[in-house]
Amino acid sequence: MKVKIHQEAANKHTDLVTCVGWTSNNELFSCGDDQQMLRWSGDGEHLGAVPIALFSKSKTLAAAQKAGPSPEAQGSLYFTDIQWFPVAPSKGSSIGADLFVAAGTDGKFHLCTKAGRVEKSVEAHRGALLSLKWNYEGSALVTAGEDGQIKIYSRSGMLRSVLVQIGYPVYSIAWSPDNDQILFTNGRNLIIKPIQPSNKPNQWKAHDGVILKVDWSRVSNLIVSGGEDRKYKVWDTYGRQIYSSTQQDHPTTSVSWAPSGEMFAVGSFNTLRICDKLGWSYTLAKPKSGSIYNIAWTPDGTQLAGGGGSGAVVFANLVNRKLEWKNLEVLILDDHKIRVNDVVNGTNENLEFRDRVIQASIGFQHLIVATSSQCYVYSEKNWNTPMIVDLSNNGRVICIQQISNSYFLIVDNFAGIQIYSYDARFVSSPKYPGLRAEFITRQTISLSNDVLAITDRTDQKCIYLFDVVSGRAIGDGPLRHQTEVLEIGMNQSASAGVGRQLVLVDKNRDMHITIVMRPSFKKIGTMVETFIWNDEIDILAAIVDSKLVVWYYPNIVFVDEDISLMTRYERDGSHFGKNAQFTGFWGTMCTLRKADGASVSVSNISPFPGMLQDQTRRKQWEEAIRLCRFAKMNELWACLAGMAVHAQELNTAEVAYASIDEAAKVQFVCYVKSIPTPEGRAAELALLRRQPKESEAILLSASLIYRAIQMWITLFNWDRALEIAVKYKTHVDTVLYFRDRYLKAMGRKEANKRFLQYAEGVTVDYEKIKAKVAMEEESEKQRKNVKPYN
Repeated sequence: MKVKIHQEAANKHTDLVTCVGWTSNNELFSCGDDQQMLRWSGDGEHLGAVPIALFSKSKTLAAAQKAGPSPEAQGSLYFTDIQWFPVAPSKGSSIGADLFVAAGTDGKFHLCTKAGRVEKSVEAHRGALLSLKWNYEGSALVTAGEDGQIKIYSRSGMLRSVLVQIGYPVYSIAWSPDNDQILFTNGRNLIIKPIQPSNKPNQWKAHDGVILKVDWSRVSNLIVSGGEDRKYKVWDTYGRQIYSSTQQDHPTTSVSWAPSGEMFAVGSFNTLRICDKLGWSYTLAKPKSGSIYNIAWTPDGTQLAGGGGSGAVVFANLVNRKLEWKNLEVLILDDHKIRVNDVVNGTNENLEFRDRVIQASIGFQHLIVATSSQCYVYSEKNWNTPMIVDLSNNGRVICIQQISNSYFLIVDNFAGIQIYSYDARFVSSPKYPGLRAEFITRQTISLSNDVLAITDRTDQKCIYLFDVVSGRAIGDGPLRHQTEVLEIGMNQSASAGVGRQLVLVDKNRDMHITIVMRPSFKKIGTMVETFIWNDEIDILAAIVDSKLVVWYYPNIVFVDEDISLMTRYERDGSHFGKNAQFTGFWGTMCTLRKADGASVSVSNISPFPGMLQDQTRRKQWEEAIRLCRFAKMNELWACLAGMAVHAQELNTAEVAYASIDEAAKVQFVCYVKSIPTPEGRAAELALLRRQPKESEAILLSASLIYRAIQMWITLFNWDRALEIAVKYKTHVDTVLYFRDRYLKAMGRKEANKRFLQYAEGVTVDYEKIKAKVAMEEESEKQRKNVKPYN
């Protein structure tokens, strides 16, 4: 990635530019110490000055002050910060493009229109007002000044509270993503102050010099800071340092997160740097601007502007952005051109677009390009005639996800989530209460061929599930996890009969897996940094406690958890370093991006598990056994054992368990094979999966009452065994007999009132019980649906 810098040959401002801000329709307004507000187009063309009545009055008063002191004459007014009113796009709404708030050196903030008319001025601080920010909903405004106070105002300018009073000027502030906390500077320290007075603030020393700028990403929830110690640093919300730059040549005067949360910009003297969210630098530019005091990104995140100390307004476009998938490399050359390289065939394709390219994604033989007005769907087989989808003119594309081989989705901050097929046919638009499209990232949404999963931003313990085709919610409500969910992902190529599976990483960095249609979370990893599903086969990879771990058959935790560790492949991953992130996993090739930006490939993942899954999907069990014998891998035998048990292929399961020396499991499989009815065998296999309730449901639906009672007796769940016996009016004496034997063996007396009650009215005769049990077993063998296992 690179930045293309554009600035006027002659500066339009005659003094330093203190603040810049983009409107929702990609116009830039800049303000400087020359008491001018200038308007610019998105291409960096100067469109003229905006008449601000406050500046005219300030110049008049300043002239009067020079002429002689008087009560009416005061010092000149300068703007230190401007913020446009943030409103999510909606039909007929233009307030976000018409209103801004400006911080003044007179301690006031001024609500102004786009035309420069002052709607209201509010006296907020003693001394200069240094920084202000709207919250993300536009319902509150926070201000900070030289007097060390931080105040919160309503949308109309009414004071709500004085949040902080310290003895040091507050140079920069930022809202938390949930609008419940304020981040601000205090000399060399950073402080996160909750709005609720009962909650304690979090404070830590962040720099060795005065901190000049901070910003808090509403998407990634990371903090970036820069100061006079000539460093910029990245933090999490607990104050733990994720990245610290080396000492630069000059103090860091500005920092700003991109709307996507994937990168941020850093400004210094004649320096503009674009960095990844983990801190490493994408590119560095050297504009002739002086110190860059303020940086603002366009709402679509493709362009930024900075105000320089020399009076320059610097425009920077992100170019040469690179995307890769298998043999295809996509290079976004500039705002309107893309080059597609096929590294295998050695061919190049140049694609040109009428509008600015905002987002792009490549995968599954298709390239998706979103501009400001249309979405283009290119096929690898034909780069000349793309399918075209018209987009809303009021919104912007935030995210494109393309991890399904049948569908892709577009997240638009106006239209929300839209799912399309690769022939550009609209499929559905799932919605749920409280959906905020601008907070959706690749980590919080996952798409498969039949299910869409989204993490709820307002309650991060909830995961909403939708049917892809209809867009309707699946289940009675969202999945609930016990801890906040950070990242989710669904498998793309489900093993035979398994169904769709969802993996999540929670706030404790624990990884859990569940079957979507039968939710039951199982923990499969701790200290997980990143994970990814294979695009082609049902295999999962993750970095777990500095190790690369590959689950060859993730469903094993729902089949036979005892051998789950045997189905994993592990290798040392310490050379990947901390904060490495997966970027792709297809076939046997896995790619990661390290914390320093270097891309690393892992290619020694075995191809046999994929072949085994393909054979079991086609029920070629003999071929699967031969493959395992050829590979001589215990991991493969363990996978085959799990797959065979799940498919109730007991002969294969017996061979596989024997090959990994699981003698007890071999005996159990032989016992299951001896059961005369298929329902009985299915119930015993459900017990192997640790699902006794499922086993009971199978037996009761097949009228195998005694076997269900005997199951609970074996599990020592006496209450449930008695409950079934009473309900079906059979084998109550059997339950009482086995209960009595158990208590005598344990040397204890009956204390359960319910058992005492039935013991008084039921006669227990062992011979009758034996005869009844024998008759039950014989009648089971004589059932019409008896199918001995072959």
